[in-house]
Amino acid sequence: MPGGNSAAAGGKTGVRIVVVGDRGTGKSSLIAAAATESFPENLSPVLPPTRLPADFFPDRVPITIIDTSASLESRGKLNEELKRADVIILTYACDFPLTLTRLSSFWLQEFRRLEVKVPVIVVGCKVDLRDENQPISLEPVMGPIMQQYREIETCIECSAVTLMQVPDVFYYAQKAVLHPTAPLFDQDTQALQPRCIRALRRIFILCDSDMDGALNDAELNDFQVKCFDAPLQPAEIVGVRRVVQEKKKEGVNDLGLTLEGFLFLHSLFIDKGRLETTWAVLRKFGYGNDLKLRDDFLPAPSKDAPDQSVELTIEAVEFVRRVFRLFDTDNYGALRPTELDELFSTAPENPWGEAPYKDAAERTTQGNLTLKGFLSEWALMTMLDPRGSLANLLYIGYGGNPASALHVTRRRSVDRKKQQTERNVFHCLVFGPKNAGKSTLLNSFLGRPFSESHELIAGERYAVNVVDQHGLSLQGNKKTLILREIPEDGVKKFLSNKESLSSSDVAVFVYDSSDEYSWKRSNELLVEVARHGEESGYGVPSLIIAAKDDLDPHPMSVQKSVRVCQELGIGASIPISSKLGDMNNVFCRILSAAEHPHLNIPETVAGRKRKQFHQLVNHSLLFMSVGAAFAVAGMAAFRAHSGRRNSPS
Repeated sequence: MPGGNSAAAGGKTGVRIVVVGDRGTGKSSLIAAAATESFPENLSPVLPPTRLPADFFPDRVPITIIDTSASLESRGKLNEELKRADVIILTYACDFPLTLTRLSSFWLQEFRRLEVKVPVIVVGCKVDLRDENQPISLEPVMGPIMQQYREIETCIECSAVTLMQVPDVFYYAQKAVLHPTAPLFDQDTQALQPRCIRALRRIFILCDSDMDGALNDAELNDFQVKCFDAPLQPAEIVGVRRVVQEKKKEGVNDLGLTLEGFLFLHSLFIDKGRLETTWAVLRKFGYGNDLKLRDDFLPAPSKDAPDQSVELTIEAVEFVRRVFRLFDTDNYGALRPTELDELFSTAPENPWGEAPYKDAAERTTQGNLTLKGFLSEWALMTMLDPRGSLANLLYIGYGGNPASALHVTRRRSVDRKKQQTERNVFHCLVFGPKNAGKSTLLNSFLGRPFSESHELIAGERYAVNVVDQHGLSLQGNKKTLILREIPEDGVKKFLSNKESLSSSDVAVFVYDSSDEYSWKRSNELLVEVARHGEESGYGVPSLIIAAKDDLDPHPMSVQKSVRVCQELGIGASIPISSKLGDMNNVFCRILSAAEHPHLNIPETVAGRKRKQFHQLVNHSLLFMSVGAAFAVAGMAAFRAHSGRRNSPS
């Protein structure tokens, strides 16, 4: 496989190199020698920005070199330049050993203090002036420093007088930006990084057209042409196999190059300093420097209005169903953690290992993810992060047109006017005071047993499941319902965004039916949210849930809830008891409210008056328009009649 001459530059259109180091270490001379290919005379203390043209190096990316001063009065300017750098060249003088010591005692510490996280190329200048009677070996000096400061990509010595290795300095600096080592290779373990292995595994599987676990000669050649625009000669294929087989026996079998051999080849390229080869492969398959698919490979649809949402298409849903069945090797109807890890082994990581996805879907008592839970996680991820959802579809092998995997729903405002919705995924906000039973409601939704003591979860939390009109099952008219718990102390921040309700289909307000204060606070939240909906134009159907129905209800709370529901024009509160398992079909009722977007939208007194005022104004304008039309028609008739009377017989 050839080197990386054809490799893309990772989207970079230029590289900014900042040259720093102690005074007198040769920074300006180094820059001028690279630009003019000669030793400069009479240089100014600090050079202006120097540009090397795109054709200076094979990657054809222009370079801007920034010279700096080490003086105290220039420290502010230096710090600004460091924070704008793509890569740093850190110089020392080969004829002045103290400047070498200062690399670790000052400069590298300063970069970390400033939180400058870019590659560093350590450059020894003036190598022609080093005392030949005191030769210095770089390995024992730089080895410990490079172990401590992993940001150092390489160390090189040069001479601006003789031009020895001057171009190499800037080549390595550019290469550290365009073809970085850290994402691919772990210097401590001397092995490929886990995320690099995952990306290369996906590429191997995509190239293994006959899916026999090995790349035969034709598949190897197709891979070569795709990545490097040049076929492999038969002798080259034999040579590749021989090299792999000599070093890693399991890397080749009778069918061709195995995954182990494919990974070994890339380890070999990196070990030989040919990182551009591996980067060329990765970038050809759409990967960026973070080893995730780049945005230009992810044609995720965008919403035109905030009250739209994004869902998987039927084709994509069927694909994830097939993937579930493929990895459910024991046919138990649930994926064990090891099976789920294997499923996402070609993704950068398991996307559901952290909040908000962790513990958001139905699992078995053994902690395995059910089919409903699997489909639910995809629905949640697609709603919250459409681009991330599309990326993960591609990571696990979606072969359809990426542009047809997701679709944007109709606006909720249009749904209300049409009094129906075409959505398959519904978003429900869960409000209520502390200890009202919100978290217990979400746990019940996921089929988790009731517990008197539950772990308090700070911040928002999601629970998602598949629902139909006959309960939680996979039969019938299946829809996905996403419950989003809004903590009481987070409501103010949530409502500070005018569009906060726009992405929601329904809201529920939970209160402890045995606690008068709980009812009072829940009612306040309901009115607050209703008012926000009226003012923003994003009102949502709302339901009141009277939790803990197994306890003696507070009489006043019951009476007040009936009156409030009537005044606001919403349905009566729904009593439930998670402890007794009597959920009163509450999730189907929530889903039904979401499916009827024109009903159960609470209307406050102020909102009702505002609505009546607008209606009155509209009627008045209509009356005036009709009156004006009659007046115009009357005037026209009068003129016509007058014209006939005045015309000669």
